[in-house]
Amino acid sequence: MPKLQKVLGFPSILLITVNSIMGTGIFFLPAVGAGTSGPASLISWFILSLISIYIAMCFGELSSMFPKAGGIYEFCKQAYGRFFSFIIGWLTVIAGNVTIAMLVVGAVQYLAPYSSIYLKIGGSLLFIFIFNYIAFKGMQTSAFMLVTFAIITLATLFLLIIPGIFKFQLSNFTPFFVSPISSILLTIFLIAETFFGWETATFLAEETKNGREVMPKALIYGTVIIAIISLLFVITSLGAINWKIFGISTTPLTDLGILHYGLFGGSVMTIMVYLAIIGSVAGWVVSAPRLLLAMAKDKLFLTQFSKIHHTNLTPHRAIMFQTVLTTILVIVGAGSYTTLLHLLVPIVLIAYSFVLLSVVVLRYKMPDKKRYFRVPFGKSGPILIAFFMIFLIGMWLKYTHGSFEILKLALSLLLAGIPIYLLLEMYYDESAIGNINSKIAFGGVLFENIIQPPRLLKEITGKLGNVQGKKILEYGCTVGTLTKKLSCKVLPGGTIYAFDMQKHNLKIAAKRLLGHTHIKWYHHKYLHHFRTSQKIPLVDAVVSSGALSYAQKPQAVLSHIGEKVKRGGRIVFVDYDKFFHIIPNVPWISDEKKLSIMFRKAGFKVRIEKKRGFLWTYIFIVGKKV
Repeated sequence: MPKLQKVLGFPSILLITVNSIMGTGIFFLPAVGAGTSGPASLISWFILSLISIYIAMCFGELSSMFPKAGGIYEFCKQAYGRFFSFIIGWLTVIAGNVTIAMLVVGAVQYLAPYSSIYLKIGGSLLFIFIFNYIAFKGMQTSAFMLVTFAIITLATLFLLIIPGIFKFQLSNFTPFFVSPISSILLTIFLIAETFFGWETATFLAEETKNGREVMPKALIYGTVIIAIISLLFVITSLGAINWKIFGISTTPLTDLGILHYGLFGGSVMTIMVYLAIIGSVAGWVVSAPRLLLAMAKDKLFLTQFSKIHHTNLTPHRAIMFQTVLTTILVIVGAGSYTTLLHLLVPIVLIAYSFVLLSVVVLRYKMPDKKRYFRVPFGKSGPILIAFFMIFLIGMWLKYTHGSFEILKLALSLLLAGIPIYLLLEMYYDESAIGNINSKIAFGGVLFENIIQPPRLLKEITGKLGNVQGKKILEYGCTVGTLTKKLSCKVLPGGTIYAFDMQKHNLKIAAKRLLGHTHIKWYHHKYLHHFRTSQKIPLVDAVVSSGALSYAQKPQAVLSHIGEKVKRGGRIVFVDYDKFFHIIPNVPWISDEKKLSIMFRKAGFKVRIEKKRGFLWTYIFIVGKKV
C-alpha cells in the first residue's frame, strides 16, 4: 500500500511553518489592533508573542512524542481517547477549512477591495480549486511552492519594515493609552489569528525527515521569527502612520506601500501581499488533508479517505473532500473576511485549550515516554494558558457585537460532530454498536416515529402479507416498535419470536408489550443456537428492520435464520443506507448483487428495492424460503 514519504528537511519545514502560521493575520490584524486599542496595541502584540512562543513549545513537546500526520488529533487521541480526539479533529477540520476560506477571501479583498461580492466569491473558489489540484500532485511539488511563497511573505514584510524605521515618528504614539485597559485584552483576542497554524506544521510531521527532533525546532524557531517580525512591523507601521488612519484601513499594507514607495510601489506591494496571502492558502490546502487521513486510518472518519494515491503519494480523496467543504464555507461566509475570522477564533481557541491540557495529561499518563523536547513548567503552564484562552473568549463575548450569534454557530458546528461520531463508531465497531444502542435505547422510544415511521411499518407488514395465526421470527426487535404492530396482526393463534442483541432493548420492549403472552423474547447471543434449539419451532415468516447491517458475520446470521424458516416462508428485511444522504452504510448492505448472493446461500430467493426517505435510503429485501 502506498505511504507518505519523508521528503521535508529542517529548512523546508521551518519556512513552511512560518508561512502557515503567519497567514493573513499580519497583513490585516495590526490595523484591527490599532483600531481597537490604539498605540497600546503594542502591549497586546508583546503579550501575545510570549504566550505564542510558550504554546509553540507545548506543540514541540507533543510533536516530539508523536511525529505523525494527525498532529493535534494524534496528541488528543493519546491523552483523552477516541471521543475527544474525534471532537478535536472535527473542530480542526472545520477550523482548517474556515482558515482556507478566510485566507483566500482575504487575498481577493486585497487585490480588489471594492469589487462585488460575486467577484470575491468567484475569485476565491478559483484559487481553492487550483491549490487543491497542486496538493493532489505531490509533496515535493507542493513543498517547492510553499517555500517560494514563504520567501515572498518575508520579503514583503521587510520591504515595509526597513523604510518604516526611517519614517518613524515617536509623536504617533502620543497619547499611548486611548482606550480602556480592557481593550488590550480584547485586542489580544482579535489579533490572535496571527499565530494560529502550529497544527498545520504538525500535520506534515510524518513527511519530515527525523520529525521527532526537527518538528520542535521548526515550531519554536518559526514562532520566534514571526513574533520578532510582527513586533517590528507593528512598531514601524504605527510609527509611520497615525493609529487613527491605520486603524480604519481595509488594506493597511497597500497604504504603507504607497507611503514608502508612491502609487506604483503601492500597486507592487498589493501584488506581493496578495501572493503572500495566497501562499498561506497553499500551506493549509497541502497540510489539512493529512488530518483527515489520520482520522480515517483510526476509523474516526470514513476509511475511504485513508487512501493514498499510488502515483502522487497524496491523500487524494481527503483533498477532494476538503475542496467541497471549503467551497461551501466560502459561499456561507458570503466573501466576508471578518465573518470568517470571528467564526475561526473561538473554534481554534477551544481546540488549542484541549491540546495544551494534553501536555499535562500525558506528563502523568505517559511519564516514561521519550520526549526530544520538554516544555518548561509542563504540568502548570499549559493550564494557565488554557484558562487565559477561555478568558479571552469571555472578553470577546462581552465587548463584541454579535459575538453570541457567532459563538452559537461555532458550537453548533462542534455539536454536529457528535452524531457523526456515533454513526462512525456504530459503523466500524461491533462493541460500540452495543454500547451506543444500550445508551440510546430510551431515545429509540422517543424517536421511533422518525426511525420507523408508520408508513414504513405499514409497508413492511403489507409485504409480509396475511400473518394471522402464524409464527413470526423478528430479528432485531430493538424497543418493540415493529413488534407492537405485528402483535395484533398474528392474533388469534399466532406467535412472535422477538430477538435483539441488547438485553436493555428487550427489557424496554417487553415492558411496553406487557401482557402479550404470544410474544417470546430472546437475547441475540442465543441466535447461534437456532440449529439445535427445541424452544423455537419452524416459523412461517421472518422480518427485520435496521438490524442486518449491525451483524459482524451476516452470512452466518442468515444461515441460522434460514434453518428455522419453513419452505415457502415469507421474508422481509429492511435496512438503511446513505444516512443524511451522505454517510454510507457498511459496503455490502448497499451492494445488491452481494446481498442477493448472501440470501441465496441461506436458502432465500429475494428481490431488492431501494426507496429514498427523508434522512436516508431504505433498502427492502423481500422474498421467500426455497
